[in-house]
Amino acid sequence: MTEHSKKAPVPNPQPGLANFYPGVSVQLREYYQSVQEEGIPERFLELLERLDVAERQAGEGSLMKDGAQ
Repeated sequence: MTEHSKKAPVPNPQPGLANFYPGVSVQLREYYQSVQEEGIPERFLELLERLDVAERQAGEGSLMKDGAQ
């Protein structure tokens, strides 16, 4: 190994990693908070409603088949 190919030592994961990566936890909290505040897009709510209707209809069809036997 030459002098130029030596790699810097990687710190062992230990409590206190925030000392090595300052601000990461704050950034993650801010990102999570922004996602929570976005709300659900209308298009997504419509798709969820259609899925609920389809599941109810599938469940009713299954009950009818079971009752007919």
